[in-house]
Amino acid sequence: MAAPEFVPTKPTDSPRAYASPPRYGDEWRAARPGEVVSNGGQPDRDAGRMGSPGPDQGYLLKLAPLLRPEVHVTDGELLADAEAGALAIALKRASLFGRAPVLHDLRLAYVVWGFLDASPAPELVAERQRRFEGVRLTAHHYPELRAVVDAVPTETIRLSPAQAAEAHAADWRSLLAL
Repeated sequence: MAAPEFVPTKPTDSPRAYASPPRYGDEWRAARPGEVVSNGGQPDRDAGRMGSPGPDQGYLLKLAPLLRPEVHVTDGELLADAEAGALAIALKRASLFGRAPVLHDLRLAYVVWGFLDASPAPELVAERQRRFEGVRLTAHHYPELRAVVDAVPTETIRLSPAQAAEAHAADWRSLLAL
């Protein structure tokens, strides 16, 4: 870049010529343990039951308190278990669409399992109690948490929350692969 006219310059100084940036070694490879990619270099959607990788997943923890007043748990269920399962389902939905999670992802997860229904079917409550028990303790119950997420098929995940609510009202079993 040229210097302003008022800056003194020496007539013997020669202007600098272009110099290319330094050469970097080999191309980048996903060789670190946390980078889950397939052979083609794209994110692996299954990744050997390691969840569903996606961008900005921690944002869902900020959204979760917004729906807590609407969540209905029965005796024998814990809100923390319901929230942990719903968060995992919402993250699966967000990563399926290749984006960060939004409130509708979490709402759909709650609707599918009937947590936004004030009077859910007794069979659904029994299934929820059996499947969601202890999933808040992910370190000890990760297979159980994955089973909760895997019980929601991709066809259900692709529904809008309104479509899922209609299907849940008609027949809640149609939304789950039990």
